[in-house]
Amino acid sequence: MSMSVLVQAPPEVNPLQDPLRFERRVPPCAIVIFGASGDLSKRKLLPSLYRLFYERRISPNFGVIGSSRTNMSDEQFREKMKDSVSKFLEDAPFDEDVWTSFAQCLFYVPGDLNTPESYEDIRSKLDEVEQSHQTAGNVLFYLSTQPSHYAEAILELGTHQLNKGNGWRRVIIEKPFGHDLASARKLNEEIHKVFDESQIYRIDHYLGKETVQNILAFRFGNGIFEPLWNRRYVDNIQITAAESIGVEGRGGYYQEAGALRDMIQNHLSQVMATVMMEPPTVFDSTNVRDERAKLLRAVRVVRHEDVPKYAVAGQYGPSLVGGQQVAGFRQEPSVDPDAQTDTYAAVTFFIDNWRWAGTPVYIRTGKRMPKRVTDIAIQFKAPPLGLFQQETKTGLREVRPNLLVLRIQPEEGISLRFLSKSPGSGMRVRPVSMDFNYGSSFGERTPTAYETLLVDAMAGDPTLYTRQDMVEASWEIVEPILNTWAKTKFDFPNYPAGTWGPKASDEMLARQGHVWRIP
Repeated sequence: MSMSVLVQAPPEVNPLQDPLRFERRVPPCAIVIFGASGDLSKRKLLPSLYRLFYERRISPNFGVIGSSRTNMSDEQFREKMKDSVSKFLEDAPFDEDVWTSFAQCLFYVPGDLNTPESYEDIRSKLDEVEQSHQTAGNVLFYLSTQPSHYAEAILELGTHQLNKGNGWRRVIIEKPFGHDLASARKLNEEIHKVFDESQIYRIDHYLGKETVQNILAFRFGNGIFEPLWNRRYVDNIQITAAESIGVEGRGGYYQEAGALRDMIQNHLSQVMATVMMEPPTVFDSTNVRDERAKLLRAVRVVRHEDVPKYAVAGQYGPSLVGGQQVAGFRQEPSVDPDAQTDTYAAVTFFIDNWRWAGTPVYIRTGKRMPKRVTDIAIQFKAPPLGLFQQETKTGLREVRPNLLVLRIQPEEGISLRFLSKSPGSGMRVRPVSMDFNYGSSFGERTPTAYETLLVDAMAGDPTLYTRQDMVEASWEIVEPILNTWAKTKFDFPNYPAGTWGPKASDEMLARQGHVWRIP
């Protein structure tokens, strides 16, 4: 049984629309994208900027300067980006007239990050764009490069005084922020030689997703949920990020990263912090990020000897999926046939604070799972007296508990499961769901995560960006697990492609009296 949330027709001015995020005025600026010929630029950044331009959510006085080692003219860069935008634009039409105007804002400077002359060429192009497009000297640098080049590129920006100018200067850095805690701290030291913390925007695209943002509104804007958001009423929390695909040609990179480092250390730990943080005293970037950081610092760091009890590593093997033979991770291109890489990771976390003490948080992520899904399931405790237990042939069975599911992808929304009486005589109950879907309820397109985050960076709002203390706290909670796994010889593969992971993952929950929810 399914029940749909009824949303009234929006008034002339929509009170649900966040004026700070959707109606704010974004100042003129130039965006310099290092690694402009790479996949991220083609698939995400340029399509997002085009869409923002199409919707007039950014200033008409802006310019994009792409830079990479590929030798191209401005016109060649524009044609290449036109192909990418028309191909990867999500849920929106490609308008030739809009593109013609947008393309006039695109420029290109060929160069190498190691070559000092490249930065002088960028300076000259910035001066040119400032004059022709009236960008007011505001510049946003976007490092869409290999992480190993971050420190080098930022130091060169400082050497050539590109971190200073007539307007503001900011830099966006893609994850991963270091390979471990020590390298994360070292990277931060290098960046701070050139930019102060207020100029640094560490991007985590999960925080830009509508449902992740809506967690804050859902919790702190509704009086019926916040009183239940604690250890007294919540039995356990499960966060799942499953992918049905394999490593898709990224075997070399993934072999060095693994699921725990690639997903849990950054994306999913930040989601956990957003779900479980304390209410901020004021809704602004400083207070919201303070509370997320405090939550991460309250996560219990697992001891080396307890890692097998609270963390499970997995690696998918070959299997028949959907009638087709699928290779195992060790058979993927560029992967060592004896690789000990985790393509699946599940961890039990405990939050040692007053609100959540004793409530387990289960996080799992993996490749080659049965479906692509990311969600947060909050399971509430059962009533103190089981009045409506169901009688079966084997005895009494407890009815399923209340469940609140926050869906992040592929379909963003919220679902609440509760009990209702079945039609007919007798008091028999069954679970029903009340569902909220962004697309059908609001009847408007949901901005992509990169659209939201790019607007925020241009507007100077770091609320959805990760601060350095949060980066270090998330490394601290996973590093003991990484160190233990690095010294462990796993009997991989231990789950077939197309399944929900290794048996040990189920056993980890069973020790706490829980089972994984199947999304």
